[in-house]
Amino acid sequence: MPNKKFETGNPKIDQQISELADLFASSEIHETLRREILTVIAKFFLEHTDLGDYKLINTSLKELRHAFRIFLPYRDIRKVVIFGSARTDKSDPCYTMTCKFAEMLTREGMMVITGAGGGIMEAANRGAGKGKSFGINIKLPFEQKANPYIQGDPKLMEFKYFFTRKLIFIKESDATVLLPGGVGTLDEGFENLTLFQTGKSLPRPIILLEPKGGSYWKSWLAWVKEGLVKNKFVSPDDMELFKLTHSAEEACRAIHDFYSVYHSLRYFKGLTVLRFTRPIPQKVIDRLNAEFKDIVAEGEIYASSLLEGEVKSHDVTHKMPRLVFKFNMHSFGRLNLMIRSINKWVE
Repeated sequence: MPNKKFETGNPKIDQQISELADLFASSEIHETLRREILTVIAKFFLEHTDLGDYKLINTSLKELRHAFRIFLPYRDIRKVVIFGSARTDKSDPCYTMTCKFAEMLTREGMMVITGAGGGIMEAANRGAGKGKSFGINIKLPFEQKANPYIQGDPKLMEFKYFFTRKLIFIKESDATVLLPGGVGTLDEGFENLTLFQTGKSLPRPIILLEPKGGSYWKSWLAWVKEGLVKNKFVSPDDMELFKLTHSAEEACRAIHDFYSVYHSLRYFKGLTVLRFTRPIPQKVIDRLNAEFKDIVAEGEIYASSLLEGEVKSHDVTHKMPRLVFKFNMHSFGRLNLMIRSINKWVE
């Protein structure tokens, strides 16, 4: 039976959508999604006449399509997004630290993503080296132009909208590192925390980085504890969503350690599936069930191989060992701590 939600109500248009979708060869799953996307666009054309709405949809789709195309060949490479002030001077210790940190990441086989501007962004692109970073620039009437270390690189993108730009930052990265910055840096940091805290993004290292003796993140952390945790606006467990570091080595090690055993997570048919690069011993599973039973909604944590229908046979995670459980879907700070504990206990 046809899905009424994905029909326009106009039989002639629905038939043309079906014929158009059939022109694109892909999997059966993609076929369903193609029809849904084309139907949504057709409905938009039928229902809306506002020029501003048309421009927003048009620009957003173009920006996302272009970014997806650029990132596609690099999807199997771990990437770290680095945020910080565009106004940080080259003489600032944060600039030097960022250069060193980005260079260390690329030596570990990772790539770097920045906002393509000056200051901390420039330092990250500079440290990563030619061809090993991405720049996601934003069109502004002031301040923001691509730095010389990403200018001319085919992996430099330019966005009109902040919301599409921030979506790509998070979607295409595996870790977030924040150095001192202004409103934009705090916005990006809080968005990362919000998405992680609410389960709208998958677990990742969120690293606060500044030189030892710095007061920026120390002051921010004091405000979070006093203003948010103490007033019960956030849970004490939410403090596990991020980590404060004071050197390039410490930040790099935090990211490396997070992915030392843990690989990825997927929510599948009401279950939370954790994938690992090596088997998890039964004694570790027993310890998890004892120490993290508060985040299990029903049953217990158990070892498993690939679940039926979870991924395609060519997926990189196909043969990876798994832990499966029914997560309560709100204790994300504890989930992050559990992942870090597994990495530590297995090693």
